[in-house]
Amino acid sequence: MNQILLDKIIEIVGVNNIKESEPLSKHTTFRVGGEADLFVHVDSEEKAVSLIRLLSIEKEDFYIIGNGSNLLVSDKGFSGVIIEIGSGLSDISVDGEYVTAKAGALIVKVSNEAYKASLTGLEFASGIPGTVGGAIVMNAGAYGGEMKDIVKSVKMLDMETMEIVTKSSDEMDFSYRTSIVKKHPYLVLEVTMKLSKGDEALIKARMDELKEQRTTKQPLEYPSAGSTFKRPEGYFAGKLIQDSGLKGYTVGGAQVSQKHSGFVVNIGNATASDIYNLIKDVQKKVLDDSGVELTPEVIMLGEF
Repeated sequence: MNQILLDKIIEIVGVNNIKESEPLSKHTTFRVGGEADLFVHVDSEEKAVSLIRLLSIEKEDFYIIGNGSNLLVSDKGFSGVIIEIGSGLSDISVDGEYVTAKAGALIVKVSNEAYKASLTGLEFASGIPGTVGGAIVMNAGAYGGEMKDIVKSVKMLDMETMEIVTKSSDEMDFSYRTSIVKKHPYLVLEVTMKLSKGDEALIKARMDELKEQRTTKQPLEYPSAGSTFKRPEGYFAGKLIQDSGLKGYTVGGAQVSQKHSGFVVNIGNATASDIYNLIKDVQKKVLDDSGVELTPEVIMLGEF
């Protein structure tokens, strides 16, 4: 990156918010990934918009991340700018039955704020490790709930027109693990959710119940990106993988979890290539055995 562009970026975000040649293994829940040419943390909507406008004008490649919880970054890293929408954009407010959160707020914290306000509807998200922005992009869901069930509106930057737009839930084109953001270059800035008044004790009991299920059934003791594959229609990915005899299957430091076959985990010093190759092996074996094609839920960034 040339110094003139770097100076312009520093002018927007401040020198303390940038890192050159930053290992992305520090910023993904898989704990793998090579270096980004430049890693930039933005702590306001204005800075995010200004930075994206600049990079678009300069035709500099960039990619936006939140908590890195659904991301597999190549060992070769990313040639360009990684923009982190995180703790600086994490405000949460409650107004009656409405909860509004900035894109960098962890969905777990939003769920806790809802509980403290005796609001029900977000219990399903109390263990999802991503940010609100990422949850909207993927229409994150668990235990029978999805973001589409509770979203009222989403404020975004249209990265083609550079205009701020607000879309209703119906306009977000939510479906299983996808949204309009997967089809058009939008940056999620803020989300308003409509919940319902509930009993605080019952909300807490449901959250505790789901926590117990996650702890006993999911391999939380290892780095992972959560469920690795989308659920094929009419099947469960974990069962198909287990039926193919792949529980515990290992490539390098990557493994099909011994606890839950739907999870690929980093059991120690895995590389992104280990994880990628294991995913490919699983897809081939399941397709050969059952005729079902598994689609990764994990987003892959960089060269593999």
